[in-house]
Order: sequence, then C-alpha cells, then structure tokens
Amino acid sequence: MASDSEFNEEVQRGLIERLQRRNIVELEQVRHFHRWLDDKRLSRQSGRVVGESRTGKTLSCEAYQLKYPPSPENGAMRVPIVYWQAVPDSSNRDLFTGLLEGLQYQIYRGTLSEIRSRVLHLLQICQVELLMVDEAHRLRSNALSELQDMLDKLQVAIILVGTDRLNAVLKRDEQVDRRFIASHQYARLSAAQLAQTSAIWETYVLKLPQASHLSSVKVQRLLAPATGGYIGLLDRILREAAVRSLRAGKPRVEFTILSEVVAECR
Repeated sequence: MASDSEFNEEVQRGLIERLQRRNIVELEQVRHFHRWLDDKRLSRQSGRVVGESRTGKTLSCEAYQLKYPPSPENGAMRVPIVYWQAVPDSSNRDLFTGLLEGLQYQIYRGTLSEIRSRVLHLLQICQVELLMVDEAHRLRSNALSELQDMLDKLQVAIILVGTDRLNAVLKRDEQVDRRFIASHQYARLSAAQLAQTSAIWETYVLKLPQASHLSSVKVQRLLAPATGGYIGLLDRILREAAVRSLRAGKPRVEFTILSEVVAECR
C-alpha cells in the first residue's frame, strides 16, 4: 500500500485523467432495467421509462446500446439498437435526422416525405430491434405521431425515456399514450443502495491507492442528504472529492475535502 510520501505527481496526474472519463458500472438496478429492455426488444413491444433527472437513465441506455454493437451482416450493417437523445422542442424532422445519425447515415437533405421513407427503409435493412428516444418529453406532437406510425409499419420496439413530464406529454394523445403504456420507473437510490453504490464507486470508478471507506456510517451521513439518492449527484461529488484529494497529495478521498464538495452542492 502506497504511503502519502510515495504518492508522486505522475501517479496523481494519471489518476486524475482517468477520473475525467466516464465509467459504466452495472448496478443491480441497471441489470434490472436491461432485463426489462430485453423483454421489450425480444417481444417487439414498446413502452416508456420514467424517472427524475440524474437517476442514471441516460447512462443505462448507453450501456445497453454498447451490449449490442453494429456488425456487418450479408453485405449490410446490422444495427440492433438505435439510441437518440431528443433536442428541446424536437420536431418530426429533428427525429428523422437524429435517427439517421444513429444509423450512421450521412445524407439528411430532402423533403420530409423523402427523409421519412429513407429512415423507414434504413430501420428495416439495418434490422433494428429496439429504438430508444431519450429526453422524450421534449418531443412535439408531430414527432410522437411519427413514432406511432413506425410502430404500425415496422417490427421494432420503441422505448421513450424521460422525466415525469413524459407521462403528461403522452396523455395529450390517447392513442399515443396507449401505444407506450408499459412503464418502467427509474427510482432514486435507497439508503442501503446508496451505501452499496458508494462502495462500488470506490472500487470500480475512483480506484484510488488507499481505501476511503465511502460506505462507512460517517461518510453516508454526509452523502445521503447531499445526494438525495441521485446517482448522478453521487458520481459528481465523489469524482470531484477524489480529484481534490489527489491534488492535495492524498491517496484517498479525505473526509474534510469531501465535506467541502458536499457543502458546495447544497
């Protein structure tokens, strides 16, 4: 085990650079979510995923897409999973352009009718099984109608992902609401899950030379009210506390530094 005096600048720099990169950690709630997505993909059924911001929905969707990467098949590119994050006030043209990007298709010009036909054709020849639209509460009604039409024309599962606002957006059109009636709730971490996740983050994300004991009662009393059970906030706080500790020449997350970071997030 390295002592503080053995903790040199080169090691610090390498650890800080690693902490700047995103990590995907398969927590139990992520595995549960992925099993739910598997059921929808294999049965070609659609649904919605609802949860507050910073509960980890986006990372979980991206992790699922990575499980099924594009691959060449019979002279064409097979793309099992397409993921697109809607921009604010997304129109049907925004939707089609985003799907073309997800399918790695470079031609976006043409009339709306031409682009629509192009997207439907590509979804078929690329053998898309599951289409995930993140931030779906940003979709205009015409974009939602296009997705409804895709369900009628293609054998593909469509999953809408968003905040609680998504439920209100879908209820504006009874037919659309019914098409995406199956729901998965992405909840915040409980106290026990927060302690467990803190330990997992210490081992698999921070990976500092010395133990920080982030799942201890003392640390959890600090983290629980500061994070509110949001995994996004937990990740942000722990990463910044780790970076600050490293810059101070410490090989572990120092409690006093963690307290400073927490104080800034209140």
